[in-house]
Amino acid sequence: MAYYRRLRDLREDNDLTQTQLVRILDMHKTTYTNYEQGKREIPFELVIKLAKFYNVSLDYIAELINEPRPLKNIKRI
Repeated sequence: MAYYRRLRDLREDNDLTQTQLVRILDMHKTTYTNYEQGKREIPFELVIKLAKFYNVSLDYIAELINEPRPLKNIKRI
């Protein structure tokens, strides 16, 4: 299963706790924790939602690039 280290990094860089983020995302904390820790595969729809929320590219979240690229013309959640 994939482990996306950047999920935690982005959350912490935005000064959010897991509790705060799961309230925004309207999901259970255990579920999100499992995504951050790589214990559960994260749905692609959620990765897109997080990319919009943090205003970074999917490539950055997937660690395919090292510099976050802001999204253009995208409404943030």
